[in-house]
Amino acid sequence: MPRRSIWKGSFVDAFLFRIKKNRESLMSRKIWSRRSSISPEFVDCSVLIYNGKTPVRCKITEGKVGHKFGEFAFTRRRRPYRTNRGKGKK
Repeated sequence: MPRRSIWKGSFVDAFLFRIKKNRESLMSRKIWSRRSSISPEFVDCSVLIYNGKTPVRCKITEGKVGHKFGEFAFTRRRRPYRTNRGKGKK
């Protein structure tokens, strides 16, 4: 997948761009923009990222800077692998 050009900069939704200046409003804030990049201003904040059904709590650390919010709220449910048992076997 090609990267975004450097002269454009990283994508941050306009809503997140406005609230990242005051950190108090950012604590435990719901974020629907999964495509936005995580900037250094979000470090040490706990946010709720929408996965399509329910918001998922995520603590932003320095290692997550530069990634997208959607990478940390999985949209698919993990199910344990089960073997298909035959009829009558328990």
